[in-house]
Amino acid sequence: MIKRDIDSFLEKRMFSGKTLVVYGPRQAGKTTAVENYIARHQLEGETLTFNGDESGDREMLADISADRLKLLVGCKRILFIDEAHKVPEIGLVLKRAWDKVKTIQVIASGSSSVELADKIEEPMTGRKFDYTLLPLSFAELSEHGSPADEMRARERRLLYGAYPDIVTHPGDEVERLRELGKGYLYKDILKYEDVKKPELLDKIVRALAYQIGQEVVYSELAQLVGSDDRTVARYVDILEKAFMVRKVGSFSRNLRNELKKSKKVYFMDCGIRNYVIGDWRPLQSRGRDEIGHLWENYLIAERAKWRLVHEPETRDFFWRTAQQQEVDLVEESAVGLRAFELKLDPKKAARGLSKTFTNAYPNAVCRGVSVADYNEFLM
Repeated sequence: MIKRDIDSFLEKRMFSGKTLVVYGPRQAGKTTAVENYIARHQLEGETLTFNGDESGDREMLADISADRLKLLVGCKRILFIDEAHKVPEIGLVLKRAWDKVKTIQVIASGSSSVELADKIEEPMTGRKFDYTLLPLSFAELSEHGSPADEMRARERRLLYGAYPDIVTHPGDEVERLRELGKGYLYKDILKYEDVKKPELLDKIVRALAYQIGQEVVYSELAQLVGSDDRTVARYVDILEKAFMVRKVGSFSRNLRNELKKSKKVYFMDCGIRNYVIGDWRPLQSRGRDEIGHLWENYLIAERAKWRLVHEPETRDFFWRTAQQQEVDLVEESAVGLRAFELKLDPKKAARGLSKTFTNAYPNAVCRGVSVADYNEFLM
């Protein structure tokens, strides 16, 4: 069993007087993490579980009164509602549980962050702790084995990603990714009310998969897929809220030649990206640019996982001027700026960052990251 960072969250926050809300994509390990905590503490007999995927469970919880909820819970200590976003009026259900059933710890999980967050944010303000669980991180896998083992698995991560089911079944990655991808694209994302054109969504996802590491211009993307800027922007937002992609904006403090409205879109898992375009070729069969973009995508996604655990308030950007001077990743927090150049080649990483950037931001902490030392960057 691979130890997850969410384990520490659960150990700290369980029975602390707040409802726990766990976000994350399907098959990232949300249900497993909660069930493992319950098993470790021998609380199976004291746990009542509902699943929003089950129509009977949804009907039982729909707009349930506080008195009825008390009767259902009985003497249980934990109420776990999986896929909670599918339960009608889940925000009110959770609020009533928190207000009136003080003896239980409520945990709600959902693979649709926007749906669940929209439904519970107002009624649960001040009553909850949140956690976002993404696919396995470099740090989690390194702790399970060693950083050296995980660095040796670099090509597998770039090709197949790090969903738990993929990592734990070496040799069967492609078929399992196909099944995961189908569920990802067609089970969850297409259920959004704003997604009225599945074929358009598919075109946008494929176009983004070919543009990782490159600037994305919505007007150009719209022309490519036969749509309009506004629709493309809305669909990309939905993809981000479903944990498939991550948008990274350009960093600027109003220097004239900095780009101010550009963005890059990365996939949160390289395996899902490769599934979208059906490309399972080994790295040595790919072009230098393709490998470089995959590497950058991998590091951006892994660093985002690290920040979620250690620096959730830190924001990430890329930096580029009109003269095409570029820094791959800029992190901004209350303590200042950090800037990183993400390269495969250690020699290129050692050359340092753009002088234009370092002159404009002399207090920024700058470093290159390569295959030689990326374990430090991700741990």
